[in-house]
Amino acid sequence: MCTQFFIEPSEEMNQYTEAAGSTALLRRMTDRLGREFRTSGEIRPTDIAAVIAPSASAEKAVYPMIWGYHIPGVKGPVVNARIESAKEKFSFASDWRRHRCVIPASWYFEWEHIRTSGGRVQTGEKYAVRPEASDLTYLAGLYHMEETSGLTYPVFTVLTREPTPELARIHNRMPVILPREAIGDWICPDSDPEKIAAEMLDDMIITPVSRHAPVRPD
Repeated sequence: MCTQFFIEPSEEMNQYTEAAGSTALLRRMTDRLGREFRTSGEIRPTDIAAVIAPSASAEKAVYPMIWGYHIPGVKGPVVNARIESAKEKFSFASDWRRHRCVIPASWYFEWEHIRTSGGRVQTGEKYAVRPEASDLTYLAGLYHMEETSGLTYPVFTVLTREPTPELARIHNRMPVILPREAIGDWICPDSDPEKIAAEMLDDMIITPVSRHAPVRPD
């Protein structure tokens, strides 16, 4: 799963947050929805974050979006969608075909899930995870439009997948992370998402947050 990620200011990351922060859409969202635009630190469900998505002319652009779909009959925001079934689920199928986005982050957080002898799952240590091959973590997602208080605005959900063997020691899911070169193709409404998703990154640096030291797979 992916229920929290982190933004650390950098030259590349600042380009995204500044682009989203300069939009008239963000001013309307903060005024009417009373939400804060997060440009650094921990990003949680229902926060506003900078998200890469296609413009009306299908060019790469950056928008402020709220994390979490609101789906009838589901309590709370839906912050993740399984990539294996997104194209078949009513809530995601249309967005899988035409509304794909990328959420730039410095890394994402995951909590170790420990199964006890009685079969219960307990939460263990917190880890920061990022790809070895990139300075930023590009999370693949879907987006759509919602309406509140007369304002129409975009929301996103992060796609998840089966974990790599190294991450499976921590959790049974992980987000889909794309290389920078795949961003343009992923958000293009006319591209094949399954073909692009095959480029997802597997090699991760896994850092126990309490130790502040990187742990690399053996």
